[in-house]
Amino acid sequence: MKALRDPQNLLTDGLAAIRTQFQVPQGFAQAVLDAASAAAGRRPGEHVDRTALPFVTLDPASSTDLDQAFTIERAGADLLLRYAIADVAWFVTEGDPLDAEAWKRGTTTYLPDGKASLYPPVLSERAASLLPTGGPRPAVVLSVRVAPDGAVRLDGVERALIQSRAKLAYETARDEDLPDGFADLAMRIAAAEAARGAARVDPPEQEVEVDAAGRFTLRFRPQLLAERRNAALSLAANLAVADALQAAHTGLFRVMPAPAPQAEERLRRTADAFHLAWPAQVPLAVFERGLDPRDPPSAAFLLAVRRAGNGASYVPYRQDVVPWHAAMAATYAHATAPLRRLADRYVLQAVLAIANGRTVPETVIAAFERLPGAMAKAEARDGQIERAVIDLAEVALLAGHEGRAFAATVTDVAENGARIQLHDLPVVARTRAPGVLPGARIRVRLDAADPVQRRLEFTRLD
Repeated sequence: MKALRDPQNLLTDGLAAIRTQFQVPQGFAQAVLDAASAAAGRRPGEHVDRTALPFVTLDPASSTDLDQAFTIERAGADLLLRYAIADVAWFVTEGDPLDAEAWKRGTTTYLPDGKASLYPPVLSERAASLLPTGGPRPAVVLSVRVAPDGAVRLDGVERALIQSRAKLAYETARDEDLPDGFADLAMRIAAAEAARGAARVDPPEQEVEVDAAGRFTLRFRPQLLAERRNAALSLAANLAVADALQAAHTGLFRVMPAPAPQAEERLRRTADAFHLAWPAQVPLAVFERGLDPRDPPSAAFLLAVRRAGNGASYVPYRQDVVPWHAAMAATYAHATAPLRRLADRYVLQAVLAIANGRTVPETVIAAFERLPGAMAKAEARDGQIERAVIDLAEVALLAGHEGRAFAATVTDVAENGARIQLHDLPVVARTRAPGVLPGARIRVRLDAADPVQRRLEFTRLD
């Protein structure tokens, strides 16, 4: 982790400018707050009592908007995952100010100095959040059966009152804190991914955070073991939900195309440049899984793979069309983060109806047609904000070092220049370097670090 000296408040002022540029909402209108306060007082009336089950949550230590709680039990050779998801639809009335504002926002937007929540904190961080304090919470409980080979099946869905026993954190959770079967379930899901050729490998994320001393930090952060295992729970639930929706001929699905053949050919050249041995007969998905994201050449290659794809999107059910997510190598849906993603609220309502033999509400079916556009807009905005924040942090990190030379590795090449990763700092930038190939090690000089434009300029020295 690299602390940023920021005596000129480049980050503080710059983050404020980003919020203004991208029109990040500052709080909520009074009508929305009033609707949220009224909703927070709504008492569950369709929920069975499951407070005896030992649910726990597992999230970053600072999180208070907790979408998921879980418990696991063994059922013969299978594992039965009970995955409780915040029952946001119980609190939100279609068409009211709270709902209308959620459609405008689409997602919770995160910045290093705070977030713009999808719903007001009285719901997202209190009444609807699956916190262990404050009494039982309403949830939609997905019962997912996981076979020894990692195959998943949705056994049931119900509205229930649950009581979390503990708020566990990725950074500190121990094996003995977690339900028996947690690691086993993650291994089963990983084995199933390998068997179907999935390529769900996450490279280190470039992140800006605030450290314990209140300073901004910039770093590449690989996922923690507990975080990776926890992701397997969501994956199992989302796969099972997607299968149930597809079988019922309805739903909203997360899809992503595979890299085009030409892109894979470029990736093979990139791997060769990084001196990564990729046998000709080994598929990309298999090769990815064998890489260690803590190894700089491997991390750079994984980032190149992410950029080679066309990105994920949402599509509603269509007759005779199998929605496909190439990275998952499966039909996939988002259902497990309704406090942070608008689409999940509707997917949960649909699967709740299907699992209990009821007709999916017309409002939900209509929403499936509107949601791809709303979610695409929100995700595009969030992606632009994330990149702007990283650009700002990189400028703050390098401000005052104009004229200094740096060692770098070329991670890919495009018409607008070579993308480079500095060796000694968690900085990714572009520079003009005609004729350079991916994997090349070069030296560059920093010519400009402009905090107003969030722009770095480098010149190649060799």
